Amino acid sequence: MQKGNISVQTENIFPIIKKFLYSDQEIFLRELVSNAVDATSKLKTLNRKGEFKGDIGEDTIDIMIDKEAKTLTIRDRGIGMTKEEVEKYLNQVALSSAQDFVDKYQEDASIIGHFGLGFYSAFMVADKVEVNTLSWKDGAEPVRWICEGDPSYEIGEGDRDFRGTDIILHVSDDSVQYLEDSEIEGLLNKYARFLPIPIRFGTKTETTYEESDVAVIEGEEKPEPVKVEKEVDNIINNPEPLWKKNPADLTDDDYKDFYRELYPMGQPPMFWIHLNIDFPFNLTGILYFPKVSGGLELQRNKIQLYSNQVYVTDDVKEIVPEFLTLLHGVIDSPDIPLNVSRSYLQADTNVKKITGYITKKVAEKLNSLFKDNREDYEAKWADLGVFVKYGMISEEKFYDRAKKFVLLENTDNRKFTIEEYKERIAENQTDKHDKVIGIYTADEDRQHTLVAGAIERGYDVLKLEHAIDAPFIQSLEQKEGMTFVRVDSATPDQLVQKDEEKELLLNEEEQTTVKDLFTTVVGEKGNVELKPLDTTDAPVQIVRNEFMRRMKEMQQLQGMDTSMFPDMYNVVVNANNPIVKDQILNNEDEAARTENATHLYQLALLSQQLLSGAELKAFVDRSVKMMK
Repeated sequence: MQKGNISVQTENIFPIIKKFLYSDQEIFLRELVSNAVDATSKLKTLNRKGEFKGDIGEDTIDIMIDKEAKTLTIRDRGIGMTKEEVEKYLNQVALSSAQDFVDKYQEDASIIGHFGLGFYSAFMVADKVEVNTLSWKDGAEPVRWICEGDPSYEIGEGDRDFRGTDIILHVSDDSVQYLEDSEIEGLLNKYARFLPIPIRFGTKTETTYEESDVAVIEGEEKPEPVKVEKEVDNIINNPEPLWKKNPADLTDDDYKDFYRELYPMGQPPMFWIHLNIDFPFNLTGILYFPKVSGGLELQRNKIQLYSNQVYVTDDVKEIVPEFLTLLHGVIDSPDIPLNVSRSYLQADTNVKKITGYITKKVAEKLNSLFKDNREDYEAKWADLGVFVKYGMISEEKFYDRAKKFVLLENTDNRKFTIEEYKERIAENQTDKHDKVIGIYTADEDRQHTLVAGAIERGYDVLKLEHAIDAPFIQSLEQKEGMTFVRVDSATPDQLVQKDEEKELLLNEEEQTTVKDLFTTVVGEKGNVELKPLDTTDAPVQIVRNEFMRRMKEMQQLQGMDTSMFPDMYNVVVNANNPIVKDQILNNEDEAARTENATHLYQLALLSQQLLSGAELKAFVDRSVKMMK
């Protein structure tokens, strides 16, 4: 077996870096600013260790544009580099000075970089890169390093007279957008807004209003405040974001203010969770519960993922369960495994642990809110309900926790836990198979007549009116031993099936006459059946098969084409209602019988708002005629 070493052609390295290392070209600024932050953090670590005994002084990182020279400069006042360090870390791709530093100082260093590749992202936008640096070490000489995007470089004496490093990018012609103030400020706001070292991007005009010093004569109005404008440093970032602070030191207003900082145009959140864990992994963050009573999709991608305060992504589906993507906020963890470009997550056991931890904390928060102040929890249920139900149908572990605080709301606007509701309806809504039957409406206004009919029989009716309720009902049926039926799935007497038989008041000939007539009137839109209901029940009712309707709704929810499934229903004629006998059987005028049957059928359709515009007009005209 022959052995050897893989050969890497150095002349091919830069084209690969330029085109394929990073998913987005704009990430170069994040990488270079992160390196500047690392350089400053290293100096502070050396100062704490007593190895650097000088004055740290100003630690601000400057971002500077020179449009005339076509340069973009990232300046730090950090650790700097000696000539030997420049040769070691800049001339060898993928050799990380950050990793060397972490290996040496371990727990006392919070360093962003690890791969030794971030610096080379500069060549994605620059034809030439200069490094002008001066080390913190006594007696160090300034060093200048120049590279034009190929394996050759120049190194020599620099002219920097203060500690730290300038990275000077000579921006290429195809990247001149990065010489625009608005472009750079936008990228800094995206990637650097919470970095732990102040980031300065020029100056800005700050306007204040000061009280006039003109003496006020008694009886005269006080002069208007004086407008004062002055130039101040434009500090882009908040170096001490809320999630890095001790929750015990924070007020509700602090959390609300930070939410406005994250989402200036957002509605105030309902409440929040402050995440803070250091074992078995490090993770901090704040998750906010927004109002999600509306659509699901519009709320997604509002959680921002950071690693050591460096923005990574807002696509966090790999680290939080899908239902938690409805939350807003920030998660920061140095233990989240990232790919080389820090653009997305890599599969890792830590990710599963973090996912489980976040799910558990969310469930604990909701449970404590429910137990500590149920009245307030119920008041928020219109917004919380979608979130909780979504979690229950998508996460097994969350279902087990959430079944204690998920609420079922009835048409009296009263809310119950699952166990409370089962106990409430068990006596009156247990069928002949010993199944507890939950009766619900998907649209209380549209199904008002049917809801009223069920309530008249002593039944309790739930409101399950959101798209998420269809799969939620199925989860409850699978795990809670209940069966759910919609108010239009059967006539009121059959919503909860009992061993009761009613006498049919029509003979066989009369039954045939009534069924044939209604079959003709209904046509292919539905199936007609005669039933011996109570004499006070409506003469004609529309019912839909629960199984078929659910199957169609689930397919619609999944975006499937349901055109092959027509909206079929059963037309139940109450053979015991006296109107059927009086207006159908006892009417010798065949045309009048047909007219009456059509009217009763359309009245049933109207009760569920199933009439088309033309049918509704015909119904109204017929009603007026009959009244005359």
